[in-house]
Amino acid sequence: MSKEDFYSLTPDYVLDAVDAAGFRTTGELLQLNSYENRVFELSIEPDSSPHSKVIAKFYRPGRWSEECILEEHEFIFDLLQNDLPVVAPLIQPNGSSLSLQNGILMAVFPKARGRLVQELNDQELVRVGRSLAKMHNIGEQKEFQHRPILDTESYGWDNIDHLQSWISPEVRSRYTNAAEDILYFLEDRLDPLKKIRIHADVHKGNLLQVDMADQVREYFFVDFDDCATGNPIQDLWMLMPGNEEDTKVEMAALLEGYTEFRHFNHADLEVIPALRGLRIIHYAAWIARRWKDPSFPRLFPNFSDYNYWAAETDALEGIARGLG
Repeated sequence: MSKEDFYSLTPDYVLDAVDAAGFRTTGELLQLNSYENRVFELSIEPDSSPHSKVIAKFYRPGRWSEECILEEHEFIFDLLQNDLPVVAPLIQPNGSSLSLQNGILMAVFPKARGRLVQELNDQELVRVGRSLAKMHNIGEQKEFQHRPILDTESYGWDNIDHLQSWISPEVRSRYTNAAEDILYFLEDRLDPLKKIRIHADVHKGNLLQVDMADQVREYFFVDFDDCATGNPIQDLWMLMPGNEEDTKVEMAALLEGYTEFRHFNHADLEVIPALRGLRIIHYAAWIARRWKDPSFPRLFPNFSDYNYWAAETDALEGIARGLG
């Protein structure tokens, strides 16, 4: 199956693929929002599975190898086996959590019962901090062999090179200079020896909360699609708001829980602005690399406009100016 077919998966294809993976579907199907992969919620016949609804995830061809995706799943299973709330893929009839369906790699997950997090108060941040520390303690017990390394080379320099033909000429040199300042700063301060298996995309959209009567609210980590070898600070900063004063208060609560189970070097906090800059660079390059997907020009109609790149440049320059 070609990438063009992936861009427009038909309901019949999706239903047949999930049936082939051992889950007898009812024909009820709903496509969920996902820029990177194709994700569907399906209803399952009650006599074929204990799960009435499942989530089928079709991985974008050419992005991750089979070995790379299986390492993602292995990390999730490691967390689950250590009682950390995560949503793990289901084992398919082939004995694996992954199968090849008409040329596209597919995993099936149980539908998690929970809702997206809107806000986190201090006590909730403490609980999330504890979970992140436990995740990192488990993450450092093994090493990824196939997953990407979240560093300035793959997330920064390669992306700057790729973006040169996209950045508006009027701001190209300013954008590049600010981006380079941010990457040099990170190279000086991110300790390569501290890199472990991390989620790498912990934001509120990847947390589900479960409210049970007379019980403490529980949080599930979801979507490990970007998990990588990286510094633990990456999994903390994305939960913070952009406002500096609010960030200090919320980070203190997050670290209160985190340090109950794991040491944290407070000097790592100084790299957070630069990591925001690295994400800006990486995100822009991600859009550029996906431009042939017909959904991306629709989703990001201003990507090639001067105003888009002027705003990105201003953001990077603001970060670069504030670095010590």
